[in-house]
Amino acid sequence: MDDQYEERLKKLIVETLALEDVAPGDIVTDAPLFGEGLGLDSIDALELALAIHSEFGVRAEENDPRNREHFHSVASLANFIREKQASPATSAAAAERG
Repeated sequence: MDDQYEERLKKLIVETLALEDVAPGDIVTDAPLFGEGLGLDSIDALELALAIHSEFGVRAEENDPRNREHFHSVASLANFIREKQASPATSAAAAERG
């Protein structure tokens, strides 16, 4: 599997959230980002969502019950981005911004 998204996300997490004691390589792809995993909180989630929108051109829908699933780990975020970018509506919006 192509891990391009996973590596970009790890770097984005460290840079966006200014994680001083964490390197992108320290983040386990399937480990939880919140709670017992990396220890991120709801403010981190908002910052990360904005950064993902800026970097990848996709955004999570407000009040979507699946957001918790999407933001569970780097792997689930990468899958979410792949799905959104493959969606015709998302691709058309990205082309209009282009």
